[in-house]
Amino acid sequence: MSRRMVLGLFGLVFAASLAFAGYAQAAEKKMMKDGVWFIEPKDGAQVTSPVKVVMGMKGMTIKPSGKVVKGTGHHHIMINRGPMRKGKVIPTDAMHPHYGKGQTEASLKLAPGDYKLTMQFADGLHRSFGPKWAATISIKVLPGK
Repeated sequence: MSRRMVLGLFGLVFAASLAFAGYAQAAEKKMMKDGVWFIEPKDGAQVTSPVKVVMGMKGMTIKPSGKVVKGTGHHHIMINRGPMRKGKVIPTDAMHPHYGKGQTEASLKLAPGDYKLTMQFADGLHRSFGPKWAATISIKVLPGK
């Protein structure tokens, strides 16, 4: 095989892989539905405290709490709780941290053990947008070093 043929074949394979990667990314974005999800930690993760939480969301705009603006809201994490029904006000206590400044990252101090974390998106007055705007994962917090 000549050097020219090898380079041509390499170029063809490289171009095809780039095209496929672009197609796969576009298809993945199209498949993502409106809602919230945990970017970090992943479901089933084993972590140490403090637990870094990174929150993802598509379909609304993140705004600080205090004012109700259609299509906007902010994140809450519920510890060992499930999603809340639409319209229910999320309590303000240690088991329901609020991220009313519009944060998309948090640090949770949790004792070692098994936990269920539910991310719930809510409006400016902390009224839940319901299960469609919630995501739940399970994690295990390990003793620190």
